[in-house]
Amino acid sequence: MFPPAPNEPFKSIYLASHGWHAGIVVKRADIPAGVWPEHNEFPDAEYLEVGWGDKDYYMTPDPHFGITLKAGLLPTDSVLHVVGFSGSVTRYFSLSDVTRIDLSYEGFARLCHYISSSYARDEAGKAQRLGRGLYGKSQFYLSEETYHAFNTCNVWTARGLRNAGCPLVPAMTEVASFGAVIQVVQSND
Repeated sequence: MFPPAPNEPFKSIYLASHGWHAGIVVKRADIPAGVWPEHNEFPDAEYLEVGWGDKDYYMTPDPHFGITLKAGLLPTDSVLHVVGFSGSVTRYFSLSDVTRIDLSYEGFARLCHYISSSYARDEAGKAQRLGRGLYGKSQFYLSEETYHAFNTCNVWTARGLRNAGCPLVPAMTEVASFGAVIQVVQSND
């Protein structure tokens, strides 16, 4: 699944590091039908960036020390932040570190399933939208997962990559930093 075999078709994703936070960027048109229904809420977008993190910290425009401390010490509710945009990924995230990763079709589908499974859904299977996101055309959605010191946005990202077939050992997905994730992925290109 990663890297794709020579001459095997592949789908490209991107990892965007925004300092402390990492996001996964996928081409919206590449998402398999029925796998991740919420991608249809961004019909004009060429790409979707998905990030995950502590609900209170992520949704507060200028989080204070107490929110930061709580997010680091206590298990808390979490959210997904989904941004729809078009054009060059590196240009859109020009102030971030962006890394392209090529996945097999199977690996890409598994990554999409992983992202979709992170949404909290009601009895009808609909994601619970919480409101407008931080920038661009974006939305926050409630997540099924709990955020804590050993389950951070970088760990969530590393687990997604592992599900897609990237060679991350289980221990690394528990304590991942964005830099460590990128080093492992780039060393296997």
